[in-house]
Amino acid sequence: MSRKIHITSVDRDRLLKLIGKEREFNSVISKQYLKNLEEELTNAQILTSEEIPKDVITMNSKILLRDMDANEEMVYTLVYPAEANLAEDKISVLAPVGTAILGYREGDIIEWKVPDGIINLKVEKILYQPEAAGDYHL
Repeated sequence: MSRKIHITSVDRDRLLKLIGKEREFNSVISKQYLKNLEEELTNAQILTSEEIPKDVITMNSKILLRDMDANEEMVYTLVYPAEANLAEDKISVLAPVGTAILGYREGDIIEWKVPDGIINLKVEKILYQPEAAGDYHL
């Protein structure tokens, strides 16, 4: 069963263009990840940037996640592939965890599939969300 995420119309349009570009240029990114992201966007509730709740992970949001199994915290910023930089904790929306967290809200538990099984991540806090800060076009 797929989950219902909230996403801004701006993010949806940019992500659909990104998916199209990745497919067109035979990207090395797994086609399954593109399919998963496309399904998320198809099932999402689309809102304007002004309407999106302040506790939803949108593109360019900085979030505090907790690995529920290891009880470790991590901070990531969800970005487009061109801005991805693990040294700066900027994770691409096309990375599996990036696709997994998009549209989740504070307090949600995310089941993230990894080669060794499933990791349970909790969205502890949205440290920065562009829309909440009035940055509607990042």
